Amino acid sequence: MNNIILITGATSGFGEAIAKKFASNSWDCIITGRRKERLFSFADELKNKFNIKVLPLVFDVQKRKEVFDMLSNLPEEWRSIKVLVNNAGLALGRDSFENANLDDWDTMLDTNVKGLMYVSKAIVPYMIEKKQGHIINIGSIAGKEVYQSGNGYCASKFAVDALSKSMRIDLLQHKIKITAIHPGAAETEFSLVRFKGDEQKAAAMYHGFVPLYAEDIANIAYYVATLPPSVCINELTVTPTAQANTYLFHKE
Repeated sequence: MNNIILITGATSGFGEAIAKKFASNSWDCIITGRRKERLFSFADELKNKFNIKVLPLVFDVQKRKEVFDMLSNLPEEWRSIKVLVNNAGLALGRDSFENANLDDWDTMLDTNVKGLMYVSKAIVPYMIEKKQGHIINIGSIAGKEVYQSGNGYCASKFAVDALSKSMRIDLLQHKIKITAIHPGAAETEFSLVRFKGDEQKAAAMYHGFVPLYAEDIANIAYYVATLPPSVCINELTVTPTAQANTYLFHKE
């Protein structure tokens, strides 16, 4: 039987790339997302291209009842989840604190923090029963160092950093690994979502340097997930070569 991975937010960006990476190495995939048509199309692509089993689940990680209705009642054959990747997340707006949109704050905290907590809480019992498992939380360099006008997003990713460390301690007795991956500037749909569809603003974020790509994070996730059982990488902060921290870049 193949290993099983569950990836939230799998219809684009890091989540999509991570699913492809693991599927290409014969892992069966549980993929989740809000966009039903896109999710089911991607599930068919993975099955046809890599000859694996795929379980697509449509729900919003912000909605506690949906999360537990879906994940607490998985079919028996899908409960041996070896790796959970908490990838679903987003940034909205880039405004100074006094001008920030309250709805944006709520959406970021509900998705990036509470969504991660809900999904993990639903999946951990399966891992405890098997006395093994690995949870990979996709954080951000914004969770290690605050930058101007990052307020709500930085707060949410600092929470992911804290949760990852807390989960590592609490789940140690159950032999469950926790890894936080904190990417720097990466060219995905991230900036397009942050700037609410403004393609010019989104593209300008990556001018003058080579950013990270989704495949880079997928390769890292696969690496940390396939180390020996006795090895756990607790966290990694990953940036493009041209990025030193949250605000300092060398651009050509």
